[in-house]
Amino acid sequence: MTASKSASESVHVIGAGLAGSEAAWQLAEAGIGVVLHEMRPIRMTEAHRTETPAELVCSNSFRSDDAANNAVGLLHAEMRKLGSLIMRAADANQVPAGGALAVDRDGFSAAVGKALQDHPRIELRRGEVSGLPPADWGNVIVATGPLTSAPLADAIRELTDESALAFFDAIAPIVHKDSIDMAVAWFQSRYDKVGPGGTGADYINCPMTKEQYDGFVAALLAGEKTDFKEWEADTPYFDGCLPVEVMAERGHETLRHGPMKPVGLTNPHNPTVKAYAIVQLRQDNKLGTLYNMVGFQTKLKYGAQQQVFRTIPGLEKAEFARLGGLHRNTFLNSPKLLDEQLRLRAQPRLRFAGQMTGCEGYVESASIGLIAGLYAAADARGQRLAAPPQTTALGALLGHITGGHIETIDSGARSFQPMNINFGLFPPLASPPTKKPDGTRLRGNEKTVAKKQALSARALADLDRWIADHLRIAAAA
Repeated sequence: MTASKSASESVHVIGAGLAGSEAAWQLAEAGIGVVLHEMRPIRMTEAHRTETPAELVCSNSFRSDDAANNAVGLLHAEMRKLGSLIMRAADANQVPAGGALAVDRDGFSAAVGKALQDHPRIELRRGEVSGLPPADWGNVIVATGPLTSAPLADAIRELTDESALAFFDAIAPIVHKDSIDMAVAWFQSRYDKVGPGGTGADYINCPMTKEQYDGFVAALLAGEKTDFKEWEADTPYFDGCLPVEVMAERGHETLRHGPMKPVGLTNPHNPTVKAYAIVQLRQDNKLGTLYNMVGFQTKLKYGAQQQVFRTIPGLEKAEFARLGGLHRNTFLNSPKLLDEQLRLRAQPRLRFAGQMTGCEGYVESASIGLIAGLYAAADARGQRLAAPPQTTALGALLGHITGGHIETIDSGARSFQPMNINFGLFPPLASPPTKKPDGTRLRGNEKTVAKKQALSARALADLDRWIADHLRIAAAA
């Protein structure tokens, strides 16, 4: 923080997760003083293990990096164009992961933390903000994440007269690589796909016969699970992060069509026999010593996890660096409570960012932190920043949060829910592509691919215009 700025004149950002870290960075880079509040290590959460800003709980947090064909890859590209600290740290700490952008978790968080500590306009202040921020904090971003402390959550609830919705989020186990039996398992990415930093052989694959799969599903269903408290019993899961045993409860074959699908892989130990199901593990750290069980979020108790997961061929002697777990996430009914600039309607000095707003995923949370930081910087300069076009990934996600969902309360169904970025949030193309560059007609899946590529190209072009028309003008003012 610069000497000319008092704490009350600075923008206060509460929470140094990915969203808060990104918001603080955008503000500071825009010339605004920032006080970044983080309660860790004075007060820890159920999921965090360190005091470092932007701590991750799994390596493959950034998912696909394909900006032409994947919505989250497009969001990556847009954030890079906007000078994202989170993307800069991710790119500098990537590890092989097929078509995905995975990172060394410790290296990533350390890079974010150093950048924040070294910035002359950012003061990192340790300690819990327990309750509503003081009245003299006139420009505040609340980015406390899905594990917001109870005093602050209660204060927000009282202010809005709106109960926060909640769901459960489960994390997957991590295995020591040298405990995996590579005489049974093998390295290969599905369809040998090469992604950022990868080779096309970035996953460890453990094959199952039908009999082994049947026994595994039965053990999952029978395994002892974490008990819910009475007040948690009706809390819904987010469908993008279902525990593996919950998927198994939905049908015996569900896992074979989800994280254990056996497609695009050939077992070099027995190439003529097709596996009935396959468990994949993904590199979790830069050294390559730890591997994350892909899609194996779980609420099994620790003893049951070790017993059940060691029935997987190749993992009979697995040593776990971390077992899976379960934690409760909270988020706001944002379309009702927040305005189009993420400000709380009941008290506009408070702006929200990250998972609390109803986006799901680290990348999405960081992107909403980014736009919240830009909005707050404009406010600090006495300006108003126009929203990014809804044709962009950032604009589409923001549109969902601030009112893009369909209200379904009258039908008895749940209404606003967390959302990953996806092409379904984008406005349709005025003229969807129908022909290839050579003039022949697109057929089947070619149409879907061409449509995604056209949506991505439109998004990047529209973002460039928005940056030129709004951000550069604001920065020069």
